[in-house]
Amino acid sequence: MERLTVRKRLAALFTGALLLGAALTSPASAQAPAPTTWTGTWGTAPTTVPKTDTTTFHDQTVRQIVHTSIGGTALRIRLSNEFGKQPLEIGEVHVARRAPGTDEPTIDPATDRQLTFSGKSSVSIPAGAPALSDPVTLRVPARSDLVVSLHLPGSTPGSTVNSFAAQRSYIAAGNVTGETRIEPQSVTERWYFLTGVSVRATSAGPAATGKASAAVALGDSITADTTLGTDHRWTDYLAQRLQGPDGPRHPVGVLNKGISGNRLLHDPNPPAGNPAEAYAAYFGESGLKRFDRDVAAQPGVRDVLVLLGVNDLGHPGNIAPLSEKVTGQDLIDGHRQLIARAHERGLRIYGATITPFKNDTLGFYTPENAAARRTFNHWLRTSGEYDGVIDFDAALRDPADPERLLAAYDSGDHLHTNDAGREAMARAVPLRFFK
Repeated sequence: MERLTVRKRLAALFTGALLLGAALTSPASAQAPAPTTWTGTWGTAPTTVPKTDTTTFHDQTVRQIVHTSIGGTALRIRLSNEFGKQPLEIGEVHVARRAPGTDEPTIDPATDRQLTFSGKSSVSIPAGAPALSDPVTLRVPARSDLVVSLHLPGSTPGSTVNSFAAQRSYIAAGNVTGETRIEPQSVTERWYFLTGVSVRATSAGPAATGKASAAVALGDSITADTTLGTDHRWTDYLAQRLQGPDGPRHPVGVLNKGISGNRLLHDPNPPAGNPAEAYAAYFGESGLKRFDRDVAAQPGVRDVLVLLGVNDLGHPGNIAPLSEKVTGQDLIDGHRQLIARAHERGLRIYGATITPFKNDTLGFYTPENAAARRTFNHWLRTSGEYDGVIDFDAALRDPADPERLLAAYDSGDHLHTNDAGREAMARAVPLRFFK
């Protein structure tokens, strides 16, 4: 009986080997296509809305403008219902290149493409979930404008949003997703439901080597800020530098995941009765909480650039409770968590020094907060724990008073930079990080 069992086992093993060999040599296996590599060219970070924000769309098209970083031969988009309380019903989605020579919501009709989701022109996105479109062939130039038009056929709360886009979006009646020109009912400076565009990247030139990758900037308003409609974020200037003669020999997409008011360690938490109850929800979940979604999940991500901490210092006792007051060491511990989580995923991560804010108009500056900033910056520069340091503080401070922004880079509130300051920030990022 034991001998028979052994024979049966040997026969089964022999049969399995034959089947495995057949599978390995079958035409279907031999012809399996190689997976397509997608790389982010544009991105934003979504937030929820406060109770006072009752924005609702009713059989309307939301036409939104986004600015690419790298080019490609095909694209797909990511939509988000991650803060919705009900399914998000999308009736139709079109993408096109913006008509040349205009700042209006007008498309180049030859580039208009209807997007699908699992082969369907409409999609229902469950509450709390994102959705990724099917790929569509379209030549996407680097550093160009794309127009993404979403038709919302039913009553749709605007629950997932970036409220500080500094880019105009246009709301029109009915389904006009494929129209060359639209007649807007209203204009907003927000992005709704749209959080990412990725491309099948094209090389930067005949000398290009290596495959495309993405760099994600995780930050607050100093990262998100630009003059309205100009695409002058420091990350936009960085994308330009990366495509210059001193840049890497492969395409590097730059994804801006900055949220105005964002903190590293805490979610928005305005005290009862504080005016911030009407807007703090737009500040987004803490950097530690949103890291997986806004950084690790981005297509093609290889590098992470982090500038977070000034709101952790400035909000408590201002638009957050004093119990959330942090020290320089608290910030260091939080950044160590970002480093550990990035390295766990094989990502390179670079830390940026917190910029000066003496005499700011928002009430952030105190001698204690200044000391905490110096403690954090000293650790960042000397510890070697990040893979590299971006010294925005050194690039922007006034040599005569290092706690202040240089006047030439000051937007006027002594905290945020102007266009010249953002360009100086981009120059402070070592391009060797991406080679």
